[in-house]
Amino acid sequence: MLHLARTVCRRAERKVVMLAHEEPEIGQHPVQYLNRLSDLLFVLARAVNHTAGIEEHPWVPRSRQDP
Repeated sequence: MLHLARTVCRRAERKVVMLAHEEPEIGQHPVQYLNRLSDLLFVLARAVNHTAGIEEHPWVPRSRQDP
């Protein structure tokens, strides 16, 4: 669930970045907050999985995957 929450947070971050380009008075604080929040959610997810003995599967960029 924490990885899912991070995904939603990253989606919100991308939308806020686009909004900040259109409305500069928004500033960078919302973008920074969402970025830090997604980092926190990632670290928490890894810690919870480690504690539960759940194996993490590292992300492999498409350029490195076998065709």
